[in-house]
Amino acid sequence: MADITLQVAGRSYTVSAREDDMPHLRELEARIGRHADAAMRAAGGQSGERTLLYLALILADALDESEKKPAAALSDTLLERIADRLEAVAEALEESNATS
Repeated sequence: MADITLQVAGRSYTVSAREDDMPHLRELEARIGRHADAAMRAAGGQSGERTLLYLALILADALDESEKKPAAALSDTLLERIADRLEAVAEALEESNATS
């Protein structure tokens, strides 16, 4: 375990984490950072605790919205690649049956 210092809404927090988790924690820190200004404005300069509450509410709302959306549709390119692979598997099976 190693310590990592994260910046959240203008404050520093040191947490312990596995080395493997460090890049992911940095990604989460960046995601939180994208909403920190809005949370600080919503808190109106009040306590850091209130800012963190607003930040948690903003992130929970974003999570709620993403969970309510239907699963993302597969892109046409991905569907074409899947179809090509299925056709290749079918051809291989047909060839295998023809030589048996």
